[in-house]
Amino acid sequence: MQRRNIMKMAAVMLVLGGSLLLDMGGLSAADKASMGKGEGTKSPKATIKTKFGDMDVVFFPEKAPKHVESFMTLAKSGFYNGTIFHRVIPGFMIQGGDPNTKDLNKPETYGQGGPSQKLKAEFNDIPHRRGILSMARTNDPNSAGSQFFIVVKDSNFLDGQYTVFGEVVKGMEVADKIVSLPKNSRDLPNERAEMTVVVVE
Repeated sequence: MQRRNIMKMAAVMLVLGGSLLLDMGGLSAADKASMGKGEGTKSPKATIKTKFGDMDVVFFPEKAPKHVESFMTLAKSGFYNGTIFHRVIPGFMIQGGDPNTKDLNKPETYGQGGPSQKLKAEFNDIPHRRGILSMARTNDPNSAGSQFFIVVKDSNFLDGQYTVFGEVVKGMEVADKIVSLPKNSRDLPNERAEMTVVVVE
């Protein structure tokens, strides 16, 4: 049974890798997450708004300063608004943040887009627990852009491989709704799960 679970996780990694940021010619998945409690009073915050409800996020600038700075800058510019959660895998995670997903006519490009600037890995000691916000990347550790994922079930096999930079502190029931949406063979939900990201100053 344990062997089957390990093989299932390996398959999931390959599925993620095969469809994220293909334009960079590498495998892709989600960036390692380090989880914290966002206890600092100055921790930046944001709300990810969807038609299924809102998710409140606290970021970890002390663990992944460049990732947090990039996400906040993109969010403030409206970069994420109108993008969707384009990959949902029950028992694992929901992934979004690809600007290509704004084009309803080119679903074959979903998972391949992002900004021109790439981020260097900021792997840390926060585990990929339920609620963690982590960055997607190709097989190059220093290739994260705008795509991120929210862990819906503890996924410690990602620890040390992807950059954790935040955590959902309210609204995980929204992620549960999104991850349960009917989807196609590429894990793309049949119903668009669009987001608007609002930075909380």
